[in-house]
Amino acid sequence: MSNQLKKVRKAVLPVAGLGTRFLPATKAIPKEMLTVVDKPLIQYAVEECIASGIEHVIFVTGRRKSSIEDHFDLAPELEQFLEDRGKANEAKMVREISGGIHFSYTRQSEALGLGHAVLCAAELVGDEPFAVLLGDVIMDGKIPATRTLVDIYEATGKGAIHVEEVPRERLHYYGIIDAKPAKEARWGDRLLRIDDLIEKPSAEKAPSNLGVTGRYVLPPEIFDLLAETKPGAGGEIQLTDGLRALSKGSGLWAYIYEGRTHDAGDKIGFLKATVEIALQNPQFGDEFRSYLRQLKF
Repeated sequence: MSNQLKKVRKAVLPVAGLGTRFLPATKAIPKEMLTVVDKPLIQYAVEECIASGIEHVIFVTGRRKSSIEDHFDLAPELEQFLEDRGKANEAKMVREISGGIHFSYTRQSEALGLGHAVLCAAELVGDEPFAVLLGDVIMDGKIPATRTLVDIYEATGKGAIHVEEVPRERLHYYGIIDAKPAKEARWGDRLLRIDDLIEKPSAEKAPSNLGVTGRYVLPPEIFDLLAETKPGAGGEIQLTDGLRALSKGSGLWAYIYEGRTHDAGDKIGFLKATVEIALQNPQFGDEFRSYLRQLKF
C-alpha cells in the first residue's frame, strides 16, 4: 500500500519541555498536567485525537513526566473505590480518560527543539502518516482540528497543517506561511498550497499574517527531512525547517482553522483559556458568567 492510501492512525504529542514559563508551578508538576477548568491541559489534545479517529498516541516525554503516563493508565483501585461508594459516574469518567486507544512513550533526552522531538518518535510511527499535536494549544471548533487535517491527507496524500490569522504585533512568535489558494473545491478558500515557511519573522519580513497553530498531519518522509536538518538558533532542530523542505518537495497544504484557538503556552494565555472554557461549561458556565459580571475592574 502506498503512503498516500494509508489511514492516519497515529499521533505524536511532544511533552518533554521543562515548562519554564510556568515556574514555580512546574518545578515538580509537568506543565501538561496543569488543570484547565476540570482536566489536565494534555487531556484536551488526547480527546481531540480520539475524536479524530486516532488509534495510537505517542508521547515524546522527558524526565519528571511520569504523571502523564499515570493519568492515561488504568486505575482499577480508584475505579473500585468510587464504585463501592456509589459514585458510578465518577468511576465511568476515570475509566474513559484513555478513550480505549493505545499509548506509547519515548524519551527526548535533550531539549533540541520540536523537530528533534518529532524525530524521536520515528521508530514508533514507522512508515505511516501521522498527526502532531502541541499539548499547550487547545483547538475548539465544531469539527476536531486534527480530523480536518486527516481528511485532507487521506483525500490528497499530502501533508497538511492548520494556520490562523495572527495580529501583526505577534507575527514574530509564530511560523508564518507564504501560500496561494489551492483551488480544491471541497475545502474552498480555506485550503492553501504552501510555497514557503519562515520561523518567527519580523512583521516587515513576514510573507503573510497566517501563523502555524500547532496541528499537523505529515507523511513519514518528514523523518528523513528532519534527520537532514541542521540545528538552527540555540542548537535546536526546527520542525518548520522540515515543513519547508516538505513544501518544496512532495507538497504541503495549509488550512485556515475555522474554530477558536486557545494558546495556553504561557500564564496569560493559560488564564484566558481557563476563563473561556469555563464559560462554556454546561454545569457551571452560567454561574461563572454571573460571577464575572459582578466583579469591579
